[in-house]
Amino acid sequence: MLITDHKNLKIVVSIALINDADEVLLSKRPENKHLSGFWEFPGGKVEAGETPENALIREIKEELNIDINDKCVAPLSFSEFDYKEFQLLLLLYVCRRWEGEPRSMENNKLKWVKPNMLRKYNMPPADDSLIFCIQDLF
Repeated sequence: MLITDHKNLKIVVSIALINDADEVLLSKRPENKHLSGFWEFPGGKVEAGETPENALIREIKEELNIDINDKCVAPLSFSEFDYKEFQLLLLLYVCRRWEGEPRSMENNKLKWVKPNMLRKYNMPPADDSLIFCIQDLF
């Protein structure tokens, strides 16, 4: 990937939460945000001075009201996508253990999905390109 000086680079972390039924949690983007209506892996932007793991723990607490431990998350893969307004670098982690029951704190729809069914959901290009990595876990 060539990152040019004039392009705004956004680093985003996301997580594939996997429950005991081997399903992955997806969140539907709200109507008032970029890529509204698309399904995605939960997560968000890495803020200045934050490590990706700390950003992931913070974002998941804010979005889903669950606690994940940095020892229970593992980096899985990454993707990149060139949107007209910015360059996106999406870091995907995987987690099978957390405290609490995921519920949307932003009134987004949540859905547990079998990995072989992920392609049935309309996902942003950066998330969509990570589906094979998740399916390879099973």
